[in-house]
Amino acid sequence: MCRIAGIIDFQVSPSEEAINRMTNAMQHGGPDDNGIYIDEQWPLAFGHCRLSLIDLSLLGHQPMMDHDQQLMVIYNGEIYNFLEIRKELEQKKYAFKSTSDTEVILNAYKEWGTACFQKFNGMFALAILDKANQKIVLARDHAGIKPLYYSLQNNQLIFASEIRAFKALKPDWEENKDWKKYFLMFGHLPEPITTLKGVQPLEKGTFLEINLPSLETKKQCFYTPNYNYTIYNEADAVEKVSDTLTKAVERHLISDAPIGLFLSGGIDSSLLTLLAKPVVGNNLQTLSIVFDNDQFSEKKYQDIIIAKTGAKHRSYLVSEDEFKNALPDILEAMDQPSCDGINAYFINKYAKESGLKAVLSGLGADELFGGYPSFTKTNLMQILGTMPHFLFAAAKLFPDDRRKKINFLQCKTALGSYLFNRGLFIPAQVAQLLDCSEYEINQLLHSLVLPNHIDAFHPLEKVSYFETDWYMQNQLLKDTDCMSMWHSVEVRVPFLDKDLMELAYAIAPEIRYNYKQKKHLLIKAFENELPRAIWDRPKQGFTFPFENWMKNVRLNIAADDVKTNELYRGLFNGNTHWSRYWTYTLTQQYQ
Repeated sequence: MCRIAGIIDFQVSPSEEAINRMTNAMQHGGPDDNGIYIDEQWPLAFGHCRLSLIDLSLLGHQPMMDHDQQLMVIYNGEIYNFLEIRKELEQKKYAFKSTSDTEVILNAYKEWGTACFQKFNGMFALAILDKANQKIVLARDHAGIKPLYYSLQNNQLIFASEIRAFKALKPDWEENKDWKKYFLMFGHLPEPITTLKGVQPLEKGTFLEINLPSLETKKQCFYTPNYNYTIYNEADAVEKVSDTLTKAVERHLISDAPIGLFLSGGIDSSLLTLLAKPVVGNNLQTLSIVFDNDQFSEKKYQDIIIAKTGAKHRSYLVSEDEFKNALPDILEAMDQPSCDGINAYFINKYAKESGLKAVLSGLGADELFGGYPSFTKTNLMQILGTMPHFLFAAAKLFPDDRRKKINFLQCKTALGSYLFNRGLFIPAQVAQLLDCSEYEINQLLHSLVLPNHIDAFHPLEKVSYFETDWYMQNQLLKDTDCMSMWHSVEVRVPFLDKDLMELAYAIAPEIRYNYKQKKHLLIKAFENELPRAIWDRPKQGFTFPFENWMKNVRLNIAADDVKTNELYRGLFNGNTHWSRYWTYTLTQQYQ
């Protein structure tokens, strides 16, 4: 796991100092090694900082060049099937100097060109300099697990793993004037929105070819979910889920450095821990967070799995004082603002303290297998859909914020239903908070593009799409990446293994989801391993006692800051959810 950056500038040749400014800003994500490459023929500079997990030797150093010195790669991520691809390449007479997956990427590209990306099962964001074909290729993994941002303007290409690198290169980089409007509605920045003007993420499952020297681009998607349902038998689905997830966990445990698991006590993390036990044996390491308040603690469920697996477990108590003391560092760790991410900050902080370089997370299970409350609200959504449209507009007059969210349903796309479940401030509230017109906010909302095919989705498949492509993509994965790398820890997500995702999208919705039992396929697939006490209980998300703690967090609110103080009073009186107060506060704090 690493951080990458690059500059191609045909007006002012990029200097070593410039690329170092970018990589130094991201050094937390790659403390083990760093390297730069300056090319005089094409005025470009590549930078890399490395967190070593596979092939810890200097043979894994990046930027890495092939032996013909025609290809150069910088890469962030892990290719979990690299050994199979390496074996295939060795049969084609390719020789390898290292045991790293980076060298496999180089030779795979040399053999198959951009078609190699379809072969990779992993998480990655990479850049390849292809001298022979006079181009640069940027690519991002099938699920968008690893971030990659770029700016292409003024005869200049700049790319990096984090937005902070762009600001380090140009401290006066112009702000995107609309980011706060999106952030207040969503609680995150939906792709392709960032806080900087002209900087956007490369779409997941996509590669971008940039011609040299013209900087003309060609973008192509190499992976899209194929909703071609072929599995309509539950027993068949259960067998395949069991086999595919088991193999995914085995793949994700490949490492030459210490690796462990987050154990919350829920279905997902418990499953991963149980499946990891046969692979790592007595080296099974887990960690968790506990609280003084039993309402937020799942210790008794964690203890069940610890007893069953004999895991070497460490629990860390997070107190209100520790939360308040860590807030300045939490704000600095945020690469892009998020209404969440604090939980990810602490669990990765403790993973680092435990001596772990990589951890497995259950992220993705709820989205793919129907674990969220939103999956049980489809009947309610259908009822609300029959209401006269004028009532949606009038809902903004409700005094209760939860009822106000009905106002989102006036959005003419399925995005309105997602925001009804996940949104924070309705357009009228955003307009009031930012002193702009409600019409302007609605126009921005309507400008977000959705794929046409989702209108034909089964209602539960539509929920899964939004939870995966909007909530997880734009919030959970971003939070996980920036907070883990802030602590120099790699988080791996077996539920987003490409084989498992492809299997999930092949299972008919009426088999994959169940209105009565959330994640029923996962439960049935592992009913002999998973203790009943873990799954036969109300779902408790990975959450902190934020509502109480936030009441004592003022974040230097000025006495004349009427709007923030009003939200704070609402929080204190129980009329405002902590996430709404925190989100608006971040619009004032984030730089």
